[in-house]
Amino acid sequence: MKITVAGVGYVGLSLAVLLAQNHEVTAITTTPAKADKLNKFISPIQDDEIERFFKEANAGERKLNLKTTVDKQEAYSSAELVIIATPTNYDDVGHFFDTSAVEDAIECTLKWNPNVLMVIKSTIPVGYTDSVKKKYGINNIIFSPEFLRESKALYDNLHPSRIVVGADDDRLEDAKMFAELLLEGARTEEKRAGQIEQDIPILIAPPTEAEAIKLFANTYLAVRVAYFNELDTYAQVKGLDSAKIIEGVCMDPRIGSHYNNPSFGYGGYCLPKDTKQLLANYKDVPQNMIEAVVSANKTRKDFISDSIIAKKPSVVGVYRLTMKSNSDNFRASAIQDVMKNIRYAGIPVIIFEPTLEDGSKFCEFEVVNDLEKFKNMSDVILANRFDVPVLGDVEEKVYTRDLFRRD
Repeated sequence: MKITVAGVGYVGLSLAVLLAQNHEVTAITTTPAKADKLNKFISPIQDDEIERFFKEANAGERKLNLKTTVDKQEAYSSAELVIIATPTNYDDVGHFFDTSAVEDAIECTLKWNPNVLMVIKSTIPVGYTDSVKKKYGINNIIFSPEFLRESKALYDNLHPSRIVVGADDDRLEDAKMFAELLLEGARTEEKRAGQIEQDIPILIAPPTEAEAIKLFANTYLAVRVAYFNELDTYAQVKGLDSAKIIEGVCMDPRIGSHYNNPSFGYGGYCLPKDTKQLLANYKDVPQNMIEAVVSANKTRKDFISDSIIAKKPSVVGVYRLTMKSNSDNFRASAIQDVMKNIRYAGIPVIIFEPTLEDGSKFCEFEVVNDLEKFKNMSDVILANRFDVPVLGDVEEKVYTRDLFRRD
C-alpha cells in the first residue's frame, strides 16, 4: 500500500517508520533540510528506536521503504491512505486547539486525491472529526488517537498498550483495516526479534468517543502527576520524607508504583494542551476536577519557584530544559515557568542545555554549555531530573524533586 504521512514529529515519524517496514511510505515536511536528513535516515528527533531502525537501514540490515518530501502534490496524489499527524497547539487566549495544520492537510488531500481514506492522528477537540465531515461534505475520514511518550514514540508503536480507532458505522471496515496496519507493524518487529506475540487490545468506537478517550486519558495522567506533586509539596512544607510517604501509598495495588516520581510540574507536547482543551470542552458541563488539575500545575510551579527564591541565590542555574532523560524536547516544559518566576523576582538565571548554542539566548536567558563554568556560576542548580554522573560532584547545590531517579 502507498501511504502518505503528513508531519514528521514524534507521532508522524514513528508511524512512518512503523509502516515502512511493510509498505511504501512518503512522509511530508515543510522543511527541506529535515527532508534531506530523513532521506539519509538521520533522525531529527531523539528517539532510541527510530535511531536504531535508521542505523540498521543505513547499514543494509533493515529494509525501510520510506522517503520524505516537501512536494505535497506528489505525496498526496499518489497515496492510497493519508495519515494526518500535524501539530495542534493550544491557543490560551481563545481557549481552543489550533487545528489549521490538520485542515491544511485535509484540504490538500481533497484537492489532489479527494476519495482517499484520511486518518487523523493529531490530537483534536471532542467533536472535531464530525465537524470537518460537515464542513467539507465528506465521509472518507476517521480518527485514531495516539498514546505515545516523547523519545519512546516508535517503541510505543511497536509495543502499544491498545489501539483505538474512531469511525462511524459506514467506515467500520476502514477502521479495522487501519488497526490491522498498526498491528502488522508491531508484529513485524516481534517476528524479526523472535519475540512472543503481544496481546494488543483493539477498540473501535465512534469518532467523538475516540476523541474523548484521548483527552480523558491524558488528563488522568495529569491528575496523577499533580497528585504526587501535591503530596510532595505537603511533605516539603511539613518537613516529612516524601519518598517514604509515596512508597507507602503506592504499596496499595489499586494505586501502584508507576508514574509517581515528583517533578516541577507536567509539561510537554500533550498534557498541558490536552487538559486545557478538555476543560474548554466542559464549558456547559458541571466539573471540579478538570479545572483543579489545570490550576494545580500552576500552583506546583509557583511553589517550586518560591522555594528557590527563599534561598536567596545570586545566580540560579537550570540543568536541562527537557522534562525527561534521553529527550531533546523541551516544549512547554514546566521548568520554563519556574525560570520566569525566578527572574521576575530579580534573580539571574543561566541554562545548561547542549541542544542550544553555547552563549546564545533562550527567552532572554543565557546559555552556558561549559559545564564547569555553569556549575561554578550557579549558587543553586535546578534539575527536574537528576543526572548523577554529571551533577554528583555538586549535589549540595542541586534542587530537584526527582526522588526515585527515573522519569
